[in-house]
Amino acid sequence: MINTSPHQAHPFFAEALLDWYPRHRRDLPWRHTQDPYAIWLSEIILQQTRVQQGLPYYERFLAAYPTVHDLAAAPEQEVLRLWQGLGYYSRARNMRITAQQVVNEYAGQFPGSYAGLVKLRGIGPYTAAAIASFAFGERVAVLDGNVYRVLARVFGLTTDIAQPSARKEFQHLADQLISVEEPADYNQAIMEFGAIQCTPTNPDCLFCPVREQCFAFQHGMVQQLPVKSKAKAGRTRYFHYLVLRYGGQVYLRKRTGKDIWHSLYDFYLTETPEAALPPQALVTELEALGAQVATNRVSEPAAALRHALSHQKVEACFHELWLDAPLADDVLKQTGLEAYAAEQMDELPKPVIISNYLNKKGILRN
Repeated sequence: MINTSPHQAHPFFAEALLDWYPRHRRDLPWRHTQDPYAIWLSEIILQQTRVQQGLPYYERFLAAYPTVHDLAAAPEQEVLRLWQGLGYYSRARNMRITAQQVVNEYAGQFPGSYAGLVKLRGIGPYTAAAIASFAFGERVAVLDGNVYRVLARVFGLTTDIAQPSARKEFQHLADQLISVEEPADYNQAIMEFGAIQCTPTNPDCLFCPVREQCFAFQHGMVQQLPVKSKAKAGRTRYFHYLVLRYGGQVYLRKRTGKDIWHSLYDFYLTETPEAALPPQALVTELEALGAQVATNRVSEPAAALRHALSHQKVEACFHELWLDAPLADDVLKQTGLEAYAAEQMDELPKPVIISNYLNKKGILRN
């Protein structure tokens, strides 16, 4: 059983990380503030992407919404547009709802403790721990992918981290190790250590400050730890989009329901169980729409674009067609389609695969 005293259990660990961190940490803007709002923004964004990709998003969000009041008052479509490209759009929607909760229930002030923060919508144990320690100096240990990896390697934990039961074991150890005097720096240090020193592949073991105490290094198990079972392969979905154009406008619709990309904009869609779609099926779709196709301007389908989500893959084929007349009002009402000019499309929140297609075809530059 692990000793419950953090200093008696592994006295070397926190000391080594706190010595390593000032000399190796990256200079990142959220490390220069104790504003819980800015820290929260950074943590939500970094759950989606790596630091270099996330930094421009962080800067854009802070520029657009300098305070939690600004974010709470922002239109959902505007927030989704700024989030475009990060994926998991439900997190962007939850982020806006959380901002409204902070404004309406907490007078615009984030709760000052882990216990209070974890009650907010969209803030789980990791994010609450990060905000509580970085903004308020609370001694509560963070546990993210980097921390799992460092703890598994250094202390020889072989529990499969993909299993829900692993959290309790790793959190128990993390809670022991966190520095009493410098909890914020310790949390930053262990995450940074996992990000740039104890990396998933090719970790820098030669210059590791805990190499002599590292179980994985001493037992030749650096590549075997942490243990993480592979997720089941997701399904592949086949999307056939009708890109209907009239004059300088293109028809898009807002996605509704509980499927992927909720509240984002794409084209008229037919989904099929197989990759192929018979040409007659497209004709039938167009006739059902009442569309008057300009037969002298028919584009061959673009090469299929692929987009991988966490639980499924999308293969999309785009059938670009010009119309001789605008779609009738009853068709627009039935399909949810609406005509947009290029500058209007640019402002709409769209799935990455739709943005990629529009840019590839140069439609946004017409």
